[in-house]
Amino acid sequence: MRRVLLPHHISPDPAPAAGVLREFGGTSMGTSWSVRLVEQGGPAPLQEGLQQQLDAVVAEMSHWEADSDLGRFNRAAAGSWQALPAAFYEVLSFAMNVARDSGGAYDPCAGALVNLWGFGPGSRFKDDDFAPPAASQVQAVLAQRAGQGVKLDQATRAAWQPGGVQLDLSAVAKGYGVDRLAQYLEAQGIRHYLVEVGGELRGAGVKPDGQPWWVALEQVGAEVQDALGVPQIVVALHGLAIATSGDYRRFFQQGGQRYSHTIDPRSGAPIENSLASVSVVHVHCMAADAWSTALTVLGLKDGLALAESRRLAVRFVAREGEGLREYMSSHFRAMLEEE
Repeated sequence: MRRVLLPHHISPDPAPAAGVLREFGGTSMGTSWSVRLVEQGGPAPLQEGLQQQLDAVVAEMSHWEADSDLGRFNRAAAGSWQALPAAFYEVLSFAMNVARDSGGAYDPCAGALVNLWGFGPGSRFKDDDFAPPAASQVQAVLAQRAGQGVKLDQATRAAWQPGGVQLDLSAVAKGYGVDRLAQYLEAQGIRHYLVEVGGELRGAGVKPDGQPWWVALEQVGAEVQDALGVPQIVVALHGLAIATSGDYRRFFQQGGQRYSHTIDPRSGAPIENSLASVSVVHVHCMAADAWSTALTVLGLKDGLALAESRRLAVRFVAREGEGLREYMSSHFRAMLEEE
């Protein structure tokens, strides 16, 4: 039995005759990026342009770079409107919409909580002397955030800093970076490509042999094969993007307790639910990236219900007993075929 995920719509546009497969790559956002594309004719100087797209994302939206536009917003005086670059405003606006639609399970304004738990710049959770914050510290940050929301003004493309709000777009910036690379390639007339940034992917068109860009759905670990008793799902990224959130990526353990890097903005603490990973398939990687985080925070029951109501294609992997079990939204299952 082979399980494959196929898009509902297949483009009739074939790969270029005598097209050549080319590869590009580099580093950005603390991770690696890669691009595979089909090109016709002589090689185009794309490496620099691709890197510049991601450098621009970092310069605007990185919470690791003090001089980024996001860093300047985080340091801005209380009660001030801050003009934002167009891309930054677009991403923040989208992220805040997901925050609203998820009931606050995802919140781009929760950077202070992420920092408190040691998962912000500097990755303090890796330090030998790092200790989880006391409940009183968490409550103090939650109290400061209460009623102090960021407001947006579309006409002036500005955001209101109420005072002390720390934006963190790490759950959406990589996905946006993937989309930005895809948009750059299409602006260069390239219609057949596979883009990846830190494991988030988006594909379009087909390879020179006419096959789509096949990618394996990210797994929790080797134990998934035995625990689920089913083959790994392979996805045809043809006009689709995919992002996965999981508690196995970044975490620390102290006193026999495991602390996930995914923080629930509502409680102010790392999530404690059964989900090991959540994969979202969407036409836009930014959306897949943000929703995979929000649904992870919501947990299996509420996350699956929200995925159904929003017609999102989602695969959940939950820990049950000593093993793992998968759950799928109906939209995800509708694209799944077995051979």
